[in-house]
Amino acid sequence: MIRFAVPMAFAAALLLGCGGTERDAAAAAAAPEVATASPTHEVAQPGAPPQAAAAARGRTIKTVGSQFGRILADGRGQAVYLFDKERTRTSECYGACARAWPPVLTKGRPVAGKGARALRLGTTRRRDGSRQVTMDGRPLYYYVRDSPGRVLCHNVREFGGLWLVVRPDGTPAP
Repeated sequence: MIRFAVPMAFAAALLLGCGGTERDAAAAAAAPEVATASPTHEVAQPGAPPQAAAAARGRTIKTVGSQFGRILADGRGQAVYLFDKERTRTSECYGACARAWPPVLTKGRPVAGKGARALRLGTTRRRDGSRQVTMDGRPLYYYVRDSPGRVLCHNVREFGGLWLVVRPDGTPAP
């Protein structure tokens, strides 16, 4: 039974996120969960959500170059996204949505790295009590299959809205 869990999880991951439909994502959410690499690229405790390893001093947000021009990324250079459906600091991305688009979590106040403005960064509380980084009051997310320097899902419609990488001024990239 265990040897079938990995292929099922891999198939679910292919359906989840960019290019899949919300129905595909719901089906993928029903598949057994298997631990994946952390989009934050930090070491987490076994069984803990990958984002749970956010540094106590706060997640660093900086600017990096991309095919969409200068955009915001975490300290490792992984792009962060806005969900255009969210116009306030309240996150609407949970369950299958949060598995495809993990929230950018922090344990402390976010740190403005090169090119980012500290006054525009903040946090909001998620339902589970964790703190999610915001830019101009809007929650930030990763795309689960991105990696530093690799932006796969800009301007993609999923979970009822568009996912857009963020320019240093807080607006979505074109």
